[in-house]
Amino acid sequence: MSRSSPRPPVWYRRIVPKDPREVGDEPDYRFTMANERTFLAWIRTALALAAGGLGAVSLIPHFFGSEILGITLLVLSFITAATAYRRWATNERSMRLGEALRPSALPKLMAAGTALVAIIAAVLFILDRS
Repeated sequence: MSRSSPRPPVWYRRIVPKDPREVGDEPDYRFTMANERTFLAWIRTALALAAGGLGAVSLIPHFFGSEILGITLLVLSFITAATAYRRWATNERSMRLGEALRPSALPKLMAAGTALVAIIAAVLFILDRS
């Protein structure tokens, strides 16, 4: 008797795609490596955001609103890391099936998130000086 592994819930499959290496043909390894480098760059960005968030909360506790700034950076870090895997898997699947790559919302999200953090930091800095 063979035991099949339980299927993940639908919400999980929507967030975390299946292993893209199970479909299509093996693409040119250079494209696979470029896709992986891009994924790792997004992960480094997420780590930097997490470090900034933790630093804001723990290293500048006397600064008014450091918790707001730190939590905003940590949330942006989580979103970046979670979205990076999905983007890697989607790109890998598209390359294996010979389809066009889907546009990514991650750069727009990162730009908006960075602008939001800058505005929050500026407002908190002005309020702290008052």
